[in-house]
Amino acid sequence: MAFSDQLIDPKKDPMGAAILDYARTGKAARLRVLSSMFEEDEMPIETLFRSFDEMPAIEQEALRMAKGKILDVGAGSGCHALALQDMGKDVCAVEISPLSVEAMQLRGVKDARLVNMFDARFTEKYDTILMLMNGSGIVGRLENMPMFFDRMREMLNPGGVILMDSSDLKYLYENEDGSVDIDLNGEYYGLVDYEMRYKGVRGGKFDCLYVDFDTLACCAEACGFTATLVKEGEHYDYLCELKIKD
Repeated sequence: MAFSDQLIDPKKDPMGAAILDYARTGKAARLRVLSSMFEEDEMPIETLFRSFDEMPAIEQEALRMAKGKILDVGAGSGCHALALQDMGKDVCAVEISPLSVEAMQLRGVKDARLVNMFDARFTEKYDTILMLMNGSGIVGRLENMPMFFDRMREMLNPGGVILMDSSDLKYLYENEDGSVDIDLNGEYYGLVDYEMRYKGVRGGKFDCLYVDFDTLACCAEACGFTATLVKEGEHYDYLCELKIKD
């Protein structure tokens, strides 16, 4: 499977529509989140507009660590880019959602671009690539890891790093006695399929990867990268630093 280099059709972008509504009016309707693995849920849009002080500790640490020319991937409402701007840092925020880019521009993100980072025409290089709010989700599936790391190698300046957060979903399969019910012959347990709906807007189904640190480190090693665990969060989440091996 190859990565798509496409952008999102605004007519099929429920999250982007919710983000733009909130950016314009300070409120949004219900953003429904559906999956074959879970009961229907709702994403609170206001959390996508959090300030630095409202962010989880692992996101705050990533923003502190980010240096040089910074790329904020999947920037959403631009909350991380705005925090970096407040720190006086040089950040480019990219999104595949035209509606999210419009929202970022309304909010004052100085360099907000409608770009898919897997588009070969996007040739800029960076010192820090930020992938936050389960940044591994963009990878989609474990089998995409080699293609992902190949692309990261193209986009990093010498000595550059990727700062990525994710979560280990193993806890969802734990029994009261501490044993874990995971089908080792099935799909990787951190692969989740999602579909979102907002007002009359329905998005397509997509894969989202949550990856435990040990698995990520093994994938990185096989692809010529090192993985360093930087900080663990309060609920099975973590921040890691990925860099090309010397």
